[in-house]
Amino acid sequence: MSSNATALTRLLLAERSSLLRLAQRIVGSQPAAEDVTQSLWFRVQKVEDDPPIQNKRAYLFRLTANLALDHRNSEARRRALHSQAHALLWEEENGPSAEEAMVAADALRRVAEAAEQLPEPTRRIFRMNRFEGVPQRAIADWLGISSTTVENHIKRALALLSAARDGPPE
Repeated sequence: MSSNATALTRLLLAERSSLLRLAQRIVGSQPAAEDVTQSLWFRVQKVEDDPPIQNKRAYLFRLTANLALDHRNSEARRRALHSQAHALLWEEENGPSAEEAMVAADALRRVAEAAEQLPEPTRRIFRMNRFEGVPQRAIADWLGISSTTVENHIKRALALLSAARDGPPE
């Protein structure tokens, strides 16, 4: 065992209660703080002599804080993963209800019908831009119209399709 490891081990034994309190403040529980302190002991056993540690007490407290933070973060990730797995495996399906699915299907039907009813060239411009991914400037050049005109056709199509999606006013 290196002289650093020996000195740190002696200091760990002397400062154990202070190190436990520090770890407990960070991790939030006595059992977790005990786990951190146990990990600290194993870590200290592996410390080499090069480079020599000047302030062994500060080194030991910093190492304790780092291990406690790592433990806390690891536990938080584990709890989040457990929660997600539980939700996927045991909770009810998060999909839409039958009523919600019918409402969505009805809205989709209205939008599709409205898209077929768009006047030319609005329908053509909208299809080129939104479904074929042609930029507005390229559509304007290809059709020989201004970019503003293309933009206005797209806005008009979006407004008509949005109104169709929302359905008739109640």
